Amino acid sequence: MAATGGNTVFKKYVIPFALKTKAVMSASLKEIQQILRQKSIPEAMAAHKKFVPGLMKVYGVRTPVLNDLSKQFKTGGFELVKEVWDAGALEEKLLAVKILEKIAKKDPAKALALVQYFAPGIDNWAVCDAIGMQGLKTILKTHQTEIFALAKKYNRSANFWERRLSLVLVEWYTRDKTLHAEINKLVKPLEKDEEYYVKKAVVWIKKNFDKGK
Repeated sequence: MAATGGNTVFKKYVIPFALKTKAVMSASLKEIQQILRQKSIPEAMAAHKKFVPGLMKVYGVRTPVLNDLSKQFKTGGFELVKEVWDAGALEEKLLAVKILEKIAKKDPAKALALVQYFAPGIDNWAVCDAIGMQGLKTILKTHQTEIFALAKKYNRSANFWERRLSLVLVEWYTRDKTLHAEINKLVKPLEKDEEYYVKKAVVWIKKNFDKGK
């Protein structure tokens, strides 16, 4: 697939999004937060804190609730995705990614730009992996070039979550053996990475190679 503008495509939308940060919370976000509070349960709160260490803000909501919300609020478009992400809780970030997955095909350039917007705000493996595996899921086949470009950008980042993201973004492509050499160019620089979550991603991708996935 030929490249379609590389970072130029991304920059076209990153700047307008940054300028459109809302001073007043939208009605949709207010409704989302009300539902998240209503659906909060202690068991989910405990599970999140156990499996996603270091979280600062959690509602304690199960994944099926987020799935239903993503369907309900997908008409809010890319601006709502950004607003929900900016709200900052674990479930809000995961919901933003789930909504993005449902609308990415409508404007792939905006979807790619939002992944770039999200990346510096990743603070745990659950959000990192949701972005890498779900956010761009519907455009994986049509925008391989752009996704690999993003992976290469983050592969040498000083932010270890972005380094992990560089591998998670291309995990789906490990099923195509013709792309293994290209993916390996992303794996090799991280093989001696000292960060735990980067090491785990390297092992993950290599296991996919071994399974012939």
